[in-house]
Amino acid sequence: MAESVKYLLIGSTEPYTGKSAIALGLAHLLGNKGLEVAYGKPLATDLSDGDGTLDADLQFVAQTLQLSDEQLRFPILTLDETTIHQRLVGKNWVNSRQSFTSYQYQASADLILLEGPRTLQEGLLFDLSVPQIAEQLDASVLLVVRLHSHLALDDLLSAQQRLGDRLLGIVINDVPPEKLEITTTEIQPFLEAQGIPVFGVLPRNPILRSVTVKQLVKQLKAQVLCCKERLDLMVESLSVGAMNVSSAMKYFDKSRNMAVVTGGDRTDIQLAALEKSTHCLILTGQLPPAPMVLSRAEDLEVPVLSVDLDTLATVEIIDRAFGQVRLHEPIKVESVNQLMKEHFYLDRFIKQLGISLPVSLIS
Repeated sequence: MAESVKYLLIGSTEPYTGKSAIALGLAHLLGNKGLEVAYGKPLATDLSDGDGTLDADLQFVAQTLQLSDEQLRFPILTLDETTIHQRLVGKNWVNSRQSFTSYQYQASADLILLEGPRTLQEGLLFDLSVPQIAEQLDASVLLVVRLHSHLALDDLLSAQQRLGDRLLGIVINDVPPEKLEITTTEIQPFLEAQGIPVFGVLPRNPILRSVTVKQLVKQLKAQVLCCKERLDLMVESLSVGAMNVSSAMKYFDKSRNMAVVTGGDRTDIQLAALEKSTHCLILTGQLPPAPMVLSRAEDLEVPVLSVDLDTLATVEIIDRAFGQVRLHEPIKVESVNQLMKEHFYLDRFIKQLGISLPVSLIS
């Protein structure tokens, strides 16, 4: 173990950029180098998928990496309506600066990875924003970004001004195939020239953007008409069956592992979709499907859902679900580890951070 433990705070300028995924992938890569990694999340933001006491992402990362309590740094507080109300009226005020002492005791680790809040400013009300955490712990900051447009570059340059020398660099995540070339030949060199090291450009991965049928059931408040035991199927794409069957078949051929949204009275589209790469059939208007549809779905083990929504509202909810995917499936962890292995510049990262590798692993 290194004589002094280093802290790396993984942050972002917007929510759902893949911070937990990068943390997991990075911990895996560093572990392969013989380095001991601890993990923590100073500001908890989501208890919905956990046991009600531990942030869902922290819980999943801890279980996946098989971390002991000594290797974990638990949240200082949970950001919810209750804590915000208490802060506003001056009750039960948590002095976060004093609470950081629990983060600073010597750990059996070479690097403590901390997952920051969803944006740079979130947590400011409690002195727990990314810049404030970094200052308190003398931590370097790795930003995970998705470059949706040129405005994301403005946000990144603004973050550089706010973080100063604490900004170690960035990872550009979830790059669509059609934007890979411009990202690597124009955007990456530009950022490097501005003094922002780029430690990886990770291509978009359909598995990482997928959601389970169970998640769609929850988001849509849907009724499951068949195959309740198959709700763990992963949905990678969305198709809308609102055309004639001939056109729909060509449309369905272009997608894989689909959720197909169509009217409950469109038996022709429903049967056509079941013969393609469909993992979930979603029927709108709360109209019951024909018995032959349910029979065929049972044969093919494809869940059929019924929703009391129109097609537009259904599609909007599913689109939001794809935009807020979580990492909480083993197949996603495997995909992240492979992406990081192929596209993350680990040696440069280790050198920039100043971590010493075990002598036995130095070539």
